[in-house]
Amino acid sequence: MKMKRTFTRMAAAITAAFLFAAMIFAGGSGILPSASAENGTPVYKSSDLFTDRDLKQTADLDKAVSLTVEDGKEIRITEAGTYVLTGTASNATVYVEAGDDDKVQLVLQDLHITNSDFPCIYAYNADKVFITTAEDSSLTVNGTFRTDGSINTDGVVFSRTDLVMNGTAELTIQSTDNGVVCKDDLKITGGSYTITAGSKAFEANDSIRIKDGTFSLRAGTDGFHAENSDDDSKGYIYIGGGTMTITCGDDGIHATSVVQIDDGTLTITAREGLEGSFIQVNGGTINITASDDGINAARKSTAVEVAVEFNGGTVNVTMGGGDTDGVDSNGSLYINGGVISVNGNSTFDYDGMVSFNGGTVYINGQQASSIPNQMMGGGGRGGWGGGWNMPQDNGGNTPPADGWNGNPGDNGGRGGRGGGRRGW
Repeated sequence: MKMKRTFTRMAAAITAAFLFAAMIFAGGSGILPSASAENGTPVYKSSDLFTDRDLKQTADLDKAVSLTVEDGKEIRITEAGTYVLTGTASNATVYVEAGDDDKVQLVLQDLHITNSDFPCIYAYNADKVFITTAEDSSLTVNGTFRTDGSINTDGVVFSRTDLVMNGTAELTIQSTDNGVVCKDDLKITGGSYTITAGSKAFEANDSIRIKDGTFSLRAGTDGFHAENSDDDSKGYIYIGGGTMTITCGDDGIHATSVVQIDDGTLTITAREGLEGSFIQVNGGTINITASDDGINAARKSTAVEVAVEFNGGTVNVTMGGGDTDGVDSNGSLYINGGVISVNGNSTFDYDGMVSFNGGTVYINGQQASSIPNQMMGGGGRGGWGGGWNMPQDNGGNTPPADGWNGNPGDNGGRGGRGGGRRGW
């Protein structure tokens, strides 16, 4: 793979250098001095991403309405308020269609729904929907998802509006396709989540913002996936805490624009651990075992710089054999702080500049005083065998009834910050 990429990468690097020089010559470098990557300034501030209510892990039940699910029936919620959901049912959906300014809080209290082809919770319209776990609950879709008219309702929890997930109990989700899908901003500030999904565990359009929570995710493709096909300045992932164990067939964490990790403990086993256009690690503990690139910054967004930046935290990357990269940036690499340990044949691969200003780097167990570049390296495709032993359903991978087997298989210039994120 590396030999095939080399000429494309060289051309991209030359083009980026030319554009950068042209911008400086024109007197407008596009760089905000206080927001340059080398100074380690966070792209996002946690205080700007969450409201006080987002962070509150229990609901005010003084005026709450209690509802019990029944087999084959829909619970329809049409106005703002707090609703306590309980009971066990098959082919039942909690359907939210409230006003544009309404906030709806769903409190899951020993709720268990198993559907054959449609979401268990469907937030069609509201200003914001909260899903708060008060007692352990479970949601399952075990067949092929059907659409709602032109809407591809492909998640056990499916929301067309802003969604906040929090609480004090565990939510278990099993899906033949996606676990949680949000077509706007998805925030997770607490609770415990065990998800087994044939495709993605969590998917959102505009952003995924995580403040806290415990996550055990097994997914056929990605663990967390944020992508907005209409606006590539969106589709970012922020992690400010939580404990995550992610095992998946493609990317542990995948964002169109920015992946920012400020805190938390992440253990990822995947084809690629972190993928985005701009990846910034400011804190936390990240352990990645990957069969392709451990951390990969690639051009997915025209609104941000392509780069990997380490400012703090502890990062351990272990690679499979063959043509794999521990840290792979199709742009630049900035190391300002933290402890980074990479083990593998190709540890660092970057197309732009490297800036090693601080921190500690270990390469195959040895402390490094400079950062090597494997950009021109070759070699045949290696990796892990085994693949994912899952039957196919609805065009994607489906977890078998007795769980998952196998390991992830082998697949064989600078910018400033615009609109709160790094961009030209």
